Amino acid sequence: MFSPQRAMKLLADIWIRRQQCPCGDWKCCISCEGEDQTSINAEVVKSETVPTQLSLESVFTPYVGQIFKSDDDAFEYYSNFARKNGFSIRKARSTESQNLGVYRRDFVCYRSGYNQPRKKVNVEHPRERKSVRCGCDAKLYLTKEIVDGVSQWYVSQFSNVHNHELLEDDLVRLLPAYRKIKEADQERILLLSKAGFPVNRILEVLELEKGVQPGQFPFIDKDVRNFVRTSKKTVEENDKRENELLELLEICKAMAKRDSGFVFDYTRDENGKVENISWAYGDPIRAYSVFGDVVSFETSYCSITFGLLLGVWFGMNNHGKAIILSCALLQEENPHSFSWAVQKFVQFMRGKHPQTILTDIDSGLRDAISKELPNTKHVVCIWHILSKLSSWFSLPLGLQYTNFKVQFDLLWHLEKIADFEHQWDSMVAQFGLASDKHIALLYLYRASWPFSFIRCSFLARTLTVDFFKSLEVFLKRILSAQTCLKIFFEQVSNAANFGIHAKEGMQYLHIKTCMPIEQHAQSILTPYAFNVLQNEIVLSVQYVAREMGNGSYLLQHYKKMDVERLVSWTQEDDKQVNCSCKEFEHSGILCRHSIRVLVLKNYFKLPDKYLLPRWRLQNSLGTVDNAHSQGRSEACAQAFHSLAATLLTESLISHERFNYVHKELSGLLEHVRSMPVVDEFSMDTMTANKGPLEEVDQMLLKLSAPPHSQSRCLGLFGS
Repeated sequence: MFSPQRAMKLLADIWIRRQQCPCGDWKCCISCEGEDQTSINAEVVKSETVPTQLSLESVFTPYVGQIFKSDDDAFEYYSNFARKNGFSIRKARSTESQNLGVYRRDFVCYRSGYNQPRKKVNVEHPRERKSVRCGCDAKLYLTKEIVDGVSQWYVSQFSNVHNHELLEDDLVRLLPAYRKIKEADQERILLLSKAGFPVNRILEVLELEKGVQPGQFPFIDKDVRNFVRTSKKTVEENDKRENELLELLEICKAMAKRDSGFVFDYTRDENGKVENISWAYGDPIRAYSVFGDVVSFETSYCSITFGLLLGVWFGMNNHGKAIILSCALLQEENPHSFSWAVQKFVQFMRGKHPQTILTDIDSGLRDAISKELPNTKHVVCIWHILSKLSSWFSLPLGLQYTNFKVQFDLLWHLEKIADFEHQWDSMVAQFGLASDKHIALLYLYRASWPFSFIRCSFLARTLTVDFFKSLEVFLKRILSAQTCLKIFFEQVSNAANFGIHAKEGMQYLHIKTCMPIEQHAQSILTPYAFNVLQNEIVLSVQYVAREMGNGSYLLQHYKKMDVERLVSWTQEDDKQVNCSCKEFEHSGILCRHSIRVLVLKNYFKLPDKYLLPRWRLQNSLGTVDNAHSQGRSEACAQAFHSLAATLLTESLISHERFNYVHKELSGLLEHVRSMPVVDEFSMDTMTANKGPLEEVDQMLLKLSAPPHSQSRCLGLFGS
């Protein structure tokens, strides 16, 4: 647990990245830029590391050359030795390099060195604290080395010479490093404090209840006082958190009354306090009905201040953009909480299950998804794994880490499972990682992240770098510095609306090949999807196709820059094409190899089955929602176009008719131009029907042309 002081320090930035490693070891943390990892680790070690009597009895004097698996093991060993011999230790300096990371650790006696004089403060009676440091030279220095690809620490220097008196066992327990209040005593202290007992009376009651002589507890009155003060701050923070959640709950209730499409749900704990809360907006729910085949559940951030885990559900629209589908705040990071979040998401999305779900690597999420979405493919996002490699392997591998990264990148791109298994074993043996817990974790999840295991799963290009970066942009937008959940809710709402209604930047792409297939696809697909398909069409001409005699074709790049691909084409009624690269099954965009075969078969447009609805222009959310208004707009434009065409025909019969129509239309045009634009529907109508209205506009320009140019428009008039 982090202290309340730590929570207050991070109040301005309440959302931080989760630092607990998915391997399950509480000592293992994922380092994140901007976080004070050293202070966090020191706080955890201080609160958790307590030497047992058994370990004290088995501790012997350290010696130069002694080997430890980690620097933490060495610190614990030296700490036990120090307590047994009447002193305590602290961590001094550490030395770090770019290749090895931290490669030297210095542990010294608690009385080592001298206190530096502090700056004088402007107070009348400053406190003068006497320092316990006296320049003691007792120390243990560690150095890291790499042996057979595995890192280990050895004692490079050791001295047990003290220039101060060592304490007896009944006094050494009172050193700050060894003082700790047990959990049972903590509960009793809090109860007595709430009853109004002062600290000295609390100690007397504990001594009487436990039959302990005065002064024999492993803590002193100062520790009790600090514990009571810290607990009160923790209670205040918990009260603030509860008030914030209640306010967020009221905001959700008010939003549901204003917006019939908004949905939310929440749970309470055994004390009746708000525990979990989840919500979704109307537009994202409608978007999910079209783009709900693949979703990403991002759980990378948590709140120090409120003790909550943030879960955001993302989808990808037909323009390749990330859209927020739903949001959840969870009290615990366990399978039960994740199951509740998945249940609510499916409920909000009207019972529709996604084909594929992307998450970070997490055992609780894995269990929840397998339970709630048994028919959904669970994929661990490779970008989350790659972001953890440095924290996991840079220190144990040292100079070999760069080579490891290269091999790992090649490994996860392999297409065949047998090749992956073989190369995995080879890599583990080469770098001596057979006993590494993170390698074991990655292998346990191998069905969810290597390309060879997920190449046949539909992912709609959600594993691209651009999409992963767009998720980061969304998260940063809603997690900018805030001080309350109300502002956070507003940020999520704004980001959700921005994602749904954002305009696509790539509006038009020029034809590159003049192939009928390309021209047809341009009229059907969004610019994003067409750009991807167009690249495949351009590259398709670089492949030589050899017919195999059984309706299959062997495709080979003319420079052999790609492996051979087998494309099968059936002549049945459905006439389908299948490629061994599985690109269409993976992204929904037809591959260059299949396109090459279709061109050979004299296809002038792609079959509809290979132009997925989720990539089509007609399936934009705005098109779906405004289908009725667009139909009405087209009807209005058609009627106006027919009337204008008839007016033009009638006006060309005689000069008298033309002059009359010209005069009246000129006045009407001036009157219309002077009118304020207040009807947004009319503006949308003009934009949506630019083609027919351009013809009408040209007709009006002809009729309003100067007299000397009218003859060019009119020709001969009838009598």
